[in-house]
Amino acid sequence: MSSSGPDLVCQLDNVQGMVDALTAVRWKRHQDAVMELSEHGVVLIVEETRCLQAKVYLQRELFVQYEYSAQGRPRFGVSLGLFVDCLNTFSVPGRSNMIEIRYPGPDMQLLLKSVDSMDACIYAEIRTRIPDTISWDYNFEPAGSTPLSFTVKSAALKEAIDDLEWPGSSIQLTLEPVPPSVTFRGEGHGDLQIDFMYYVNTDLLIAFHCDHRVSYRYKYKFLRATTSNIPSSVIRDNRGSKLTIGRGGMLKVQHLVSVAKPSIPHPYVDSAGHQQPSRIAYIEFFVKPEEYEDIQNGS
Repeated sequence: MSSSGPDLVCQLDNVQGMVDALTAVRWKRHQDAVMELSEHGVVLIVEETRCLQAKVYLQRELFVQYEYSAQGRPRFGVSLGLFVDCLNTFSVPGRSNMIEIRYPGPDMQLLLKSVDSMDACIYAEIRTRIPDTISWDYNFEPAGSTPLSFTVKSAALKEAIDDLEWPGSSIQLTLEPVPPSVTFRGEGHGDLQIDFMYYVNTDLLIAFHCDHRVSYRYKYKFLRATTSNIPSSVIRDNRGSKLTIGRGGMLKVQHLVSVAKPSIPHPYVDSAGHQQPSRIAYIEFFVKPEEYEDIQNGS
């Protein structure tokens, strides 16, 4: 480690919240991730076959301490599964779980340490690596002047996508302005169609913006990855997930995961118990549509 000290030293008072946020983008057992550090917080990026990318935004405001001294934005690779498993060892139900995260260690490790226990100290070192390739950005652009988006209860979205596993194959997502509706349709071993009608299901389809019909197909395994590990806290809090279709059919799926320490006052939680935006981890998935030529060649 250089004499100038570590690039980042931060403390977090809700380990389980961070575990939930990172688990949301863990769609397979062995998964490499890239972590990017900045004065604004930490971003973790995972992707697969240049068709699916997910990002977890951990803003500096959700940490109780955040000391950043690096020049630029350091990036390093880490095993997502190993990182989550290590964090889980610090999460003890019914007890305060304050941890310190430090980077880099003497051999460029990611260092984790419990800091609130008088009896014992848990300490972990995670080996990091230089990323093979810089994780590419998906350059999400609006499809037009009017956003093509809808917000649906996360539990309903997960249930719908889980049900679409039966037909398998690809899933066609269609937005219709009249009547305002969202349709998921799977065709494979069988046909299954799930409709969300805006005026009929306002308790499930919370918001809807669409000024023209749009329809794209997405591989089921990529679509399912966006909801397969939605944390139980998101379902319990009855949160919504926002889906937006961008230029070329790029699908963006956004979830919000609470990282506020439950039942204990915190400067970022007001007197009524409402969590401020700074205590929320933002999860974003980007899913590329199936190429038209692939569809035509397979027809």
